[in-house]
Amino acid sequence: MIPSEPINILTIQFANTISHHEIPLFRGAVIHSLENKLLLFHNHDGENYRYAYPLIQYKRIKGKAAIVCIGKGKDAMSEFFSSNQFSFEIGKKNTEMRIESIHADLATINLIDTQHYYQLHNWLPLNSNNYQLFQETDNLVEKLMILERVLTGNILSFLKGIDIHLEDKLEVHITQITNQRITFYKKIKFMAFDIEFKANISLPPYIGIGKNASIGYGMLTKNTH
Repeated sequence: MIPSEPINILTIQFANTISHHEIPLFRGAVIHSLENKLLLFHNHDGENYRYAYPLIQYKRIKGKAAIVCIGKGKDAMSEFFSSNQFSFEIGKKNTEMRIESIHADLATINLIDTQHYYQLHNWLPLNSNNYQLFQETDNLVEKLMILERVLTGNILSFLKGIDIHLEDKLEVHITQITNQRITFYKKIKFMAFDIEFKANISLPPYIGIGKNASIGYGMLTKNTH
């Protein structure tokens, strides 16, 4: 197994509280504050869409607004800091954002011989195709297998997005579904899951896994086992 190069992770934690539904508004406010609308901040430039894993992600961490930057996303944040513009209009509220902490880390992402345990919050695994299959499946074991296949694919998409390619098999097992609910984004209904899982890979905390990872969905945290 060839070790991957460490990946830069920059986490900017604000002191301001934010609701999950305000994250897209927070994202929009950050983008609006920038003079140069860099593609990595919002994944489109008006004409072209960046169909790749988002390297700048807007989050709610411990109830507060946060931005997580991965790889090249960290370098792009110089544009954010140079703007010196931290007075945002989030929805209809004028908010003076206060940075609470900035944490830079080098994450080594590799397959490992043991299992690491994780939690995934507000994960959106089901598209129109696998939603129908999921709903039509009565067997709980088969439902779990559907979710595990999607989760494995989501993790592999993350790895591809940061240019990591595995030589050995990624093994993912969901150990518990702690919550399941309906959520809406842009008036579209999704089934959101909170899950616990184990996998033979080391993953950094607070990255997004799966659909809408750029706006706080599918946020990963490590489980203490």
